[in-house]
Amino acid sequence: MVSVVQNVAIDCADAYGLARFWSRVTGCPLDPQDGPGDPEVRVMLAEGPVLYFNQVPEARTVKNRIHLCLRPETSREQEVDRLLGLGATLVTDRRNPDGSGWAVLADPEGNEFCVLRSESDRAAVPS
Repeated sequence: MVSVVQNVAIDCADAYGLARFWSRVTGCPLDPQDGPGDPEVRVMLAEGPVLYFNQVPEARTVKNRIHLCLRPETSREQEVDRLLGLGATLVTDRRNPDGSGWAVLADPEGNEFCVLRSESDRAAVPS
């Protein structure tokens, strides 16, 4: 017997607002039962677990110990630019001159995530 990951829970100050950001990042919808002001909001990923945003009273105080790694369908550079336009911020740039590496971004509440090379980026510059 094994356990199946049901959701990835993300504590936040504004569950609906942060879920809307991640909905735009992933291109996946919010649960139709969730709305503005709800303390729990879900992004329904096409595959895998649900992204579950849980409103909590305390602020984030340290670096998150678990984070999402995104592999874009477009180039890494285009995706980083798109995510910055959605409200993400660049935390650490680990992209290398040879095309390898990744970018560490933060969502509007400071939760860090990585943008990896796309499959086409990886084919152009092997690891």
